[in-house]
Amino acid sequence: MNQCFTFSKDEERDREHLGELVLGFLNRELQPSCQLACLETVRILSRDKHCLDPFISHSAMSTFSRYAGIAVASTATPAYSQTVEGRVEGEGGEGEKAAEVSSEVVKEASPSSENPDQEVIVEALKSICNILLHNETGQVVAADLQLIKGVAERLKQCHDPTWNHEVRFFDLRLTFLLTALRVDIRAQLAQELHGISLLGNQLDATLALCWPDTLETARIGLEGVPPEELLPLSRQQTELAMEILKILFNITFNATRCKVDEEEAAQYRHLGAILRHCLMSHADGEERTEEFHSHTVNLLGNLPLPCLDVLLMPKVQQGSCEYMGVNMDAVNMLLEFMEKRLDRGHKLKETLLPSLNLLTESARIHRETRKFLRSKVLPPLRDVKNRPEVGSALRNKLVRLMTHIDTDVKDCAAEFLFVLCKESVSRFIKYTGYGNAAGLLAARGLLRGGRDSGIYSEDEDSETEEYREAKAHINPITGVVEEEQPNPMEGMTEEQKEYEVMKLVNMFDKLSRS
Repeated sequence: MNQCFTFSKDEERDREHLGELVLGFLNRELQPSCQLACLETVRILSRDKHCLDPFISHSAMSTFSRYAGIAVASTATPAYSQTVEGRVEGEGGEGEKAAEVSSEVVKEASPSSENPDQEVIVEALKSICNILLHNETGQVVAADLQLIKGVAERLKQCHDPTWNHEVRFFDLRLTFLLTALRVDIRAQLAQELHGISLLGNQLDATLALCWPDTLETARIGLEGVPPEELLPLSRQQTELAMEILKILFNITFNATRCKVDEEEAAQYRHLGAILRHCLMSHADGEERTEEFHSHTVNLLGNLPLPCLDVLLMPKVQQGSCEYMGVNMDAVNMLLEFMEKRLDRGHKLKETLLPSLNLLTESARIHRETRKFLRSKVLPPLRDVKNRPEVGSALRNKLVRLMTHIDTDVKDCAAEFLFVLCKESVSRFIKYTGYGNAAGLLAARGLLRGGRDSGIYSEDEDSETEEYREAKAHINPITGVVEEEQPNPMEGMTEEQKEYEVMKLVNMFDKLSRS
């Protein structure tokens, strides 16, 4: 049955009045069935972003948070705080003072935690989510009421079988909205509430993981079973895991730009090991698996670069993708994921760049990763008859991107290939052609050759027999052997040649003046 509908503009005042009446009922002693009916009404009314006034006051939001079981006791009526974009006045105007909010979770005012009515909790959570999604004032009030502390308390109970899937899911959805919409809450969850550890435990519990070795994961009861032989994750597991990944992305957004101490690095490595497990796992269906892997790749891109070594830590097992004695399963999965996105060609900036950037930085910092990727993307050159951008090999596809209309896409593709060439200009030109390489080389001041300042190990640039034989005849601009062109000066008199030379001199003169 189609549940889509639209609100009539003529009935806006009636809907607001209904919202006020329902709130009045919710502040009385009601039977659970009446509570549920009232909260279902609020949930539907809160979809109308033009009629949210009854629901965005401190008292209304406090009521909803009590029914959601996430209310936090306050010592005074809090004032409106700073929003992401700027200050929004509170209900009491400029004279309202900010008050401290304690972290004690309200128990007596919320539904009984011993036998909670989880349908009521879910409806209250859905209502709060709708309000936050549609109204900036509601976001400010949620921050003032410290709802993130209340929901974090329940997130700690990730191993408690009391809570059903819907409560867990909407707890996470609310946390995602709070961290996506409020920078201050993002920082609070990450630092004060130890969000990386908290959500890492959530992800661990959701995926039912055990740790056979340091930084090596497996599913409980299935230790030693290769990833490809495991059953797909259930739909509920995947839904929860993707919400957790999105929240972690929000709170780690600046992690790559910050220096981390040993304790933080250990946390990130622990999280990286779980993300490696996510990357090697499958969901129910190809589309859902790709979405799950996409969120995983996005988060991996936020991890501090030295912590990405966890991708290479698992021992080599039978059936593993091995290179130089290192398990390359995760890196190979990333490469396949990137190529799949590249082949699709849809919204490349949003879909391709996260995986391409991740591979670039991994190759830059880990020698084994770079050599493995180079063997896959830039194998020894044999085809010297076709231009580098012509063909169906991964190298050809990436070289085509180097002239893409979107600057970010072409720069990222060029950077990836440049790193695989150890930032050697001559090697870069060999694989891409000078014409394709000129943009990156000009931006780095390397048009005359040389090598950029990257630190790479020494290894030989193996040349194939075919390349060695054709090397002297390859046009460096196009990167291929071309048929010998006729001499344009042939048949001209000396006067005609001198005229053409002067024409060329004048053209260069005009070009230098413009």
